[in-house]
Amino acid sequence: MRPIWNGVISFGMVNIPVAVFSAVGKENVSFNLLHDEDLGRIKNVRVCQVCGNEIDYDDLVKGYQYEKDEYVPVTKEDLAKVAAEASNAINILDFVEQGEIDPMYFDKPYYLEPGKNADKGYTLLREALERTKKIGIAKFVFREKETLAAVKPNGNALMLDTMHFPDELRTSEDLRLPTKKVKVGAEEIKLAEKLIDMLSNEFDPHKYNDLAREKLEALIENKLKGKKTKSRTKSKTAPPTNVVDIMSRLKASLETAKPKRRKTTPATAKNRKSKAA
Repeated sequence: MRPIWNGVISFGMVNIPVAVFSAVGKENVSFNLLHDEDLGRIKNVRVCQVCGNEIDYDDLVKGYQYEKDEYVPVTKEDLAKVAAEASNAINILDFVEQGEIDPMYFDKPYYLEPGKNADKGYTLLREALERTKKIGIAKFVFREKETLAAVKPNGNALMLDTMHFPDELRTSEDLRLPTKKVKVGAEEIKLAEKLIDMLSNEFDPHKYNDLAREKLEALIENKLKGKKTKSRTKSKTAPPTNVVDIMSRLKASLETAKPKRRKTTPATAKNRKSKAA
C-alpha cells in the first residue's frame, strides 16, 4: 500500500513526520459503454455546442456559468493565482471535544503512519489525545485544495478524517418533517423501546454485506463461464397505504422478534453475583 500524501503533523513547535494512507477501499463494479452489435468500446467525443466541431483537449478552457448559457472563462494562470499555497504540514489549529462536532462534518477516514524516527512523537500525540479525550482540528493542502481535517486516536493508530467546511452542509429546514402537533402515546413509546431492546446486539460490521454487489459479481462470473442466467419473476408487493397503525406494527414485531444474545462481560457477571448475594 502506497501513501497518498507525505508531510508532518504540526502543533505548537512540535513536528511529527507522517504518511497518509487511505482507510477505505470502494469495491464498486464498473462498466464501459459498448456498441451492442460488435461490443466495440464507445469513446466520449468533445463537441462544441456553438460550432459543432470536435475539440482537441489542448483547446479546452474552464468556464464558470453565471447565467444560463453565459460563461466567464478561467485560465490555468487564473487558478494558479488563487490556488492554496503548497505545504507539507498538517497544521493543528485547535483541540476540541469530539462530542461537540456534528458527525455530518466528517467525510473520509485516512490512516497516519509515523515517518522515519517519528515513533516517539507519534505515540506521544496519540496517547495525549486518548487521555484528554480530545481531537485536533487541522488544515492542510490536499490534492491542491485547502482541506479541513480531524486528527484522532484509533487503537494504536492516529487517524485523519477529512471534514466538510460549514458552508458545505445543508440544513433540514426545507424538508417536510413532522410538526410538534404529532403526538406519540406513552404506550407506543414503551413498546418501541421494548422492541429496540429485544433487537439490540453488539455491533458486528461483518454481518452487513453488499448483497447487490455480490449478486452482480456472481452474474458476471456466470457470464464469463458461459452460463445462462435465469430471470427471476418480480415479487408482488402489497399496495401502499397512508394509514399506519403503529401500535399493531410494534406488537407484531415484538411477537416475532427474538431477543439477541448478549455477551456477558466480567463486570456484568460480577454485578449479578453481588445482587444474588
